[in-house]
Amino acid sequence: MFGNLFDMQNYSNIGWILLTLGGMLLIGFLGTRVTRVFRLPNVTAYIVVGVLVGPSVLNLFPVNVLSGMDFITDIALSFIAFSVGRYFKMTELKENGAKVIVITIFEALFAAIIVTTVMYLCFNFSLSFSLVLGAIASSTAPASTIMTIKQTKSKGVFVNTLLQVVALDDVVALLAYSIAIAISNATTTGAVNVMSILTPLIYNLSCIIFGFVLGFALFFVYKFVKNKSERLIILLALILLNGFICNVFNVSPLLSCMILGMAYINFAKDESIFDDISDFSDPIMVIFFVYSGTKLSLASLATLGIPGVVYFFIRVIGKYAGASLGGAITKSDKSVTKYLGLALIPQAGVSIGLAAMGARLLPEEMGNMLTTIILSSSLLYELVGPACAKLALSLSKSYDARTFKNKKELQNEESDIVYNYKFQDTTQINEKMDNQKFYPNSVQAKLFHHNKDN
Repeated sequence: MFGNLFDMQNYSNIGWILLTLGGMLLIGFLGTRVTRVFRLPNVTAYIVVGVLVGPSVLNLFPVNVLSGMDFITDIALSFIAFSVGRYFKMTELKENGAKVIVITIFEALFAAIIVTTVMYLCFNFSLSFSLVLGAIASSTAPASTIMTIKQTKSKGVFVNTLLQVVALDDVVALLAYSIAIAISNATTTGAVNVMSILTPLIYNLSCIIFGFVLGFALFFVYKFVKNKSERLIILLALILLNGFICNVFNVSPLLSCMILGMAYINFAKDESIFDDISDFSDPIMVIFFVYSGTKLSLASLATLGIPGVVYFFIRVIGKYAGASLGGAITKSDKSVTKYLGLALIPQAGVSIGLAAMGARLLPEEMGNMLTTIILSSSLLYELVGPACAKLALSLSKSYDARTFKNKKELQNEESDIVYNYKFQDTTQINEKMDNQKFYPNSVQAKLFHHNKDN
């Protein structure tokens, strides 16, 4: 009766797709139970379990199903970019916009220049290959950083600056990449093709304009639609439509979706929809990061070699040095100058897409080397990056580390705090309350009032 239960031939592709999606959600959740013990970001768990269940290790899910899930990446990046748009309010940009642009240029170009120089001088790579590698090094993956911010519920000047820099980072990377590819083609063919520079810029600019139009359309439609569920349906439809247009032009949906969110927040002055989409997108984010982990091959690390290891470290140095120098020049908050570079380490998504595009434009041997270095280093960046981002948020005091203590430990600590106090009069009570953090609805507050009454 049950003899054929585990025979793969008995299940349709739809069945395997459902099993894969459900398995990713469950395995991702279980992974966070382990990383929570070490107080690591949830993103780290998702990526690690993705690597473990992927083709390079346990191979739990059919390769043909995984190969058909690329649409998850576009949907997830669209949600992420739309959420970033809320931090581009004109009032804040007028106040800090110049600082953010300067910091972004410094951190992106420092990484690009250092990577290009070292690869060209130390490893004798061709100038064209070094330039392309340097241009890709300037990009930063926003997904894992934003998920870490969301998990820690971080807020403040540091977070706002970080999100704006991460968003503009890809603009600089795109410009640098277009120029690098044009130079690479010129050295190969002996002639500069202006269209190779202008074409990707024109396509991205067109999608950015389309995103702005959709943002205004969303604001206009919401004047007549007040139901929360109906608003969410309309928003999802516009985000997916935007993703389709970007796919037609073969560009990333990051910039256009960010402009969509930016246009809406400045027209509507309403942030509630961002909270609604955030709650809705959580399961999609889990699937996205687990899926990203399945695409990273441990075997490729063996072929990474010394150039790949050097690329990993010098990019980090370039990002950190550039962000610190940019922060110092603009006289930004000390937390930005000291710790912003730590939060700019993750690299995947856009960089992988640029590497794939470069592999098609460069000679075969050079293209394969580029893909290997970027894919392999992306695994290291995505494993180390979220932890570094969380460290930066902690050092900048953007979130309360107490929220990451388990409930029992917090209750015990609060009990000790309160019951060790021997209040004699209201003056002493007020002094203790001034020196301690009391939360009105917390266990600590309840114990405080219980002790006071007794």
